[in-house]
Amino acid sequence: MKNALDNIPVFHLLAIRFTVGGLLLSLICWSRWKAFTRDYLWRGAVIGGFLFLAYAVQTLGLALTTPSKNAFLTASYCVIVPFLTWAVVKVKPDRYNIAAALLCITGVGFVSLNDQLSINAGDLLTLLCAVFYAAHIVAVAKVSPGKDVLLLTTFQFVFAGIYSWIFGLSMEEFSFQLLSDPGVFWPLAYLCIMATTVGLLFQNVGQVWSDPASASVILSLESVFGVLFSVIFYGDPVTGRLLAGFALIFVAVVCSETKFSFLRRKTPA
Repeated sequence: MKNALDNIPVFHLLAIRFTVGGLLLSLICWSRWKAFTRDYLWRGAVIGGFLFLAYAVQTLGLALTTPSKNAFLTASYCVIVPFLTWAVVKVKPDRYNIAAALLCITGVGFVSLNDQLSINAGDLLTLLCAVFYAAHIVAVAKVSPGKDVLLLTTFQFVFAGIYSWIFGLSMEEFSFQLLSDPGVFWPLAYLCIMATTVGLLFQNVGQVWSDPASASVILSLESVFGVLFSVIFYGDPVTGRLLAGFALIFVAVVCSETKFSFLRRKTPA
């Protein structure tokens, strides 16, 4: 995404990504279309709106910060979800959620605050995107019961693409001839096919055979791989202070998502 942003403006990038992702996913789950009802439209429009906001703010933030910081700050959405759930369905966060929040705030301070105790615009936008990601998860939990997840995800992508086209065509200028440039086409193709369509399918299929705690730990590794690939392919500098912040945020995510259940011995049946 960072490479693609060097040549494609934010909303056009998201518009192409979600449109292609939605089309590919609609073809992959073609046999599920018999379950379609009209309420998929408004449900897809709602969660697609939150997804659009999250990706738009994240992508804007990525243009102003490093990929590694963007990856870990985005991961803090896992810590925010229990508190938004509390606001929506009145389920109070437990002690693990509170501990995770404190760890996460400390980690964010290590990652984002400079010597003058100020935060740059890119990091601030990335933290805002984490709030929208958390809101998206809560919204999905509210509107998805009883619905086909892949079909609902297809409409989510379609509507996120529509919102992106509206903003892109009205606010940005982009020459589609640039898509013939391999340096533009291949990063964008990877985003559309692998990072959007294939990644989502692997996640949904993998979670069928994985318990929630294990799945949460595995998914939280996205931020770790974000740093690893940022250092290898983008040349991101990583300092001891950044590593300390990354570690705190990662532990906070694992604490919030699993409550360290994998450390407790299971009682024999």
